[in-house]
Amino acid sequence: MKIHFFVSGLPRPQAAFRELEEKYGHEENLENAEAIVVVGGDGAMLRALHHFSNNDLPLYGLNFGTLGFLLNEYKNKDLTQRIHESRGYKIHPLRMLVTDKDGQIHNAIAYNEVSLLRQTHSTAKIMVSVNNEVRLPLLICDGIILSTPVGSTAYNSSAGGPIVPLSAKVLPITPISVFRPRRWPGALLPDTAKVRFEIISPEKRPVSASADSCEARNCITVDIEKAEDISSTLLFDPDNHLEERIYQEQFAP
Repeated sequence: MKIHFFVSGLPRPQAAFRELEEKYGHEENLENAEAIVVVGGDGAMLRALHHFSNNDLPLYGLNFGTLGFLLNEYKNKDLTQRIHESRGYKIHPLRMLVTDKDGQIHNAIAYNEVSLLRQTHSTAKIMVSVNNEVRLPLLICDGIILSTPVGSTAYNSSAGGPIVPLSAKVLPITPISVFRPRRWPGALLPDTAKVRFEIISPEKRPVSASADSCEARNCITVDIEKAEDISSTLLFDPDNHLEERIYQEQFAP
């Protein structure tokens, strides 16, 4: 199997890559490769997903991070066999389109989540619309998150949002430190929904928007929808595949 390696710059992944390259080779030309092996942590996998978003090759991760939710256990043996026996999961990112206070347009994609955050000590005031219908005329909060099912286990979960199965075809929307409406828990939207966040009093209460690691500041409007035209395939060992990991997160003690 011809493997293209995508490696974190940290010492341990780099040392592992040298061993892997010696054993399995490294195919520099993506056109000749059969799979991309990501060596690092979840951050490295997210960077790989963005870097190879226009490529059809599946991605198989070897974990050197803390959690490694998107990767497999590192073993320097039977790599090609593990890739052949792995289970593939096709995922789509969210597409974010931001208009800022200067009229500039910012486009980005997010495999985990789009998050809006207040930029100053003042709380954010946000109008929330779904499919061109206003659902919340005024949300007062520190921010708000719209996540993918894969990303629902990350920032969304830590903010109190629900973890959703891959097959549910829903997108969780979760407020951060909501003040009004009191105790609003967020919502589950169909993954076909088109969401708009409109910033109220953006000069007095500036808000930033981030699609994974890509940030736009001083937003006026943020439009988000599932990017049906972009997809990536993640590969997992069958004894600890992605759906099982999501169940484990849901029922974690």
